[in-house]
Amino acid sequence: MRRKATTLLGGAALVTVLVLSGCVSSSGGNDSGSAQDLSKVTYKGTITMVNKFSDPTTSKFFPAMAKAFEKLHPGVTVNVQQTSDQAYKDKIKVLASSNSIPDIYFTWAGSYAKQFIDAGLAVNLTSQIGPGTAWGKTLAPSAVKAGEYGGKYYGIPIDLDAKFMLYNKKIFADNGVSVPTSLDGLLNTCKTLESKGIDPVAFGNLYGWPALHYVTQLNAYNVPAATLNADYYAKHGTFTNSGYVKSLQQFKTILDSCVVNGSKTDGVNDTDAMASFNTAKAAMYYDEWVGFGQITGQIAKDGWGIFKLPSAAGSSGDTGTLAGAPDLFLINSKSKNAPLAVAFMKFVVSKKNAQIQQTVMTGYPSPVLGSLTANNASPQSIDALKAVNSASGLAIWLDTVTPAPVASAFLAGGEALINGSQSPQQVMKSVQQAAKSGGE
Repeated sequence: MRRKATTLLGGAALVTVLVLSGCVSSSGGNDSGSAQDLSKVTYKGTITMVNKFSDPTTSKFFPAMAKAFEKLHPGVTVNVQQTSDQAYKDKIKVLASSNSIPDIYFTWAGSYAKQFIDAGLAVNLTSQIGPGTAWGKTLAPSAVKAGEYGGKYYGIPIDLDAKFMLYNKKIFADNGVSVPTSLDGLLNTCKTLESKGIDPVAFGNLYGWPALHYVTQLNAYNVPAATLNADYYAKHGTFTNSGYVKSLQQFKTILDSCVVNGSKTDGVNDTDAMASFNTAKAAMYYDEWVGFGQITGQIAKDGWGIFKLPSAAGSSGDTGTLAGAPDLFLINSKSKNAPLAVAFMKFVVSKKNAQIQQTVMTGYPSPVLGSLTANNASPQSIDALKAVNSASGLAIWLDTVTPAPVASAFLAGGEALINGSQSPQQVMKSVQQAAKSGGE
């Protein structure tokens, strides 16, 4: 099943739970895990993991890793609990409220993870996974970077993901168009295809997040990185940079120029948009890397490739950035066996077991360097890997990187922009108000 980045509107509620349970650290961030020497592991006892990988295409990997680790270390028991995306968000709230968060737990990158870190519920893993460490050097730098907060490394990446424009090679060749390298080039390509009766870009925004993925990438292009980070991670960001409005304007232009009946796509499911691309009814489709496994049917016969959503000339942000983020795991700083928990995750996220992940955890490429090869991955995945490795950084999904009230405002704003009820300026005014209130 294809993973979709979901809007984490439960974030504000989670913060409330953490405050009421007395978990929030006044200093922000936490180093209490350093009370245990993470390099000194006693292979004895029980550790517990909770994650959201319960889908049949992913659910076998972590239980298999637990059994393999237990076999290697007979004195160890690894208890793996798995649930769905939404059920996980509900479960982690309950666990936080009862001070029962397990030794190892899943998180989305961005402000969602930062809540746990600020609440003092994550071990500082800089000495284990930071740049230059033995483990860190085996992983994709961009994936490790996604787990950095305040100059310290807390998150353990379990996969890689990024967003690309997929295109039908046959349609492009038959109509004399090439892969665009600029936003104007994309718009011209759409104009050419539409003039020949071809739907340029398949798009559906029934659940809101597809629009935010476009805006995620465009914000990175149009807003300086320092400004983005200040706004995204602050309790009360300002979101006044003119690049935000420009990004929304560009998204609306793409919608109007490249999507047939774009103003009505709030009622179209993303899976229907994917089906339009798969059946060659549309020439392009903006998709996550983890969705490549569902690109089948006529498109497989026609042939397809990928390219990065192009930026406009004169963009003020970092045009080397690529929209995307890995999934992460955190180690509970209150764990009585943090060294063993770290050892288990080193075992899971290793080159040997990355090979197993490629076959057991469908559609979730490992962040371990060298684990993805032409022998076990599609040409498109190899191209995606090259793009991720050459990117200057990953722009984490807008609906997970920002605080929950801001994510909610962007979500509503994207829908309003599509149906024409709000202008880009009005959308950003709502975002600014949400950032100012901070959910208070």
